[in-house]
Amino acid sequence: MNRTFIFIFLAALTLAAQQGGSPDPLQIISPAPNRAFLRQPYEFQLAAQGGVPPYQWDVSGGVLPRGMKLGSDGLISGAPVEIGDFQIRVTVTDSGHPARELSKEIVLHVIAPLLVEWSRYPKITGQRIEGAARVSNQTGQDFDFTIVVLAVNEIGRATAIGYQHFTLTQGTVDLEIPFGENLPRGSYEVNLDAVGEVAATDIIYRSRLVTSERLQVQVGP
Repeated sequence: MNRTFIFIFLAALTLAAQQGGSPDPLQIISPAPNRAFLRQPYEFQLAAQGGVPPYQWDVSGGVLPRGMKLGSDGLISGAPVEIGDFQIRVTVTDSGHPARELSKEIVLHVIAPLLVEWSRYPKITGQRIEGAARVSNQTGQDFDFTIVVLAVNEIGRATAIGYQHFTLTQGTVDLEIPFGENLPRGSYEVNLDAVGEVAATDIIYRSRLVTSERLQVQVGP
């Protein structure tokens, strides 16, 4: 048996072994997704290794928040329009024959970066409308924060019944801001507008509250 034949024979054995070898086990190696902010653009890349690339991804259980999607390339993207904790099952499928697939449960947390709620719903006391709002900064940055509360009467005339401007520090939760003012007789809708600005990144967060019914001031001029 000459050396050339032996070399060809050994090379053929090596190639056959490589072709018949099993790929590494398919694994999902993504960390937990970053939290998403309400109505803000979001992207998170799922990742896998092993198996036979390329991979295909899909949602096999649960539902992503409205405004978001999972691409076949594993990119979760969009701008969520609802808050909450969304538990979903993602499945990755490789390109092997037969194909391998693997699933993993993940939780996507969607929060409002600037959360504003009534803590004391506006009400009439004599000829005064008064109430309070609680505000939270759920980001990792301080806000240059402004809150304006207006009472708008039946002919559209607006009267300020609350105003504050200060730094709302990161991580602030349920800070109560009271408001109130004496008003002429009339029927009023209360509008509250809050703005948090991050000057370093030119990001602005807004929130608005409006009373669901008109408030009637019965006494006064």
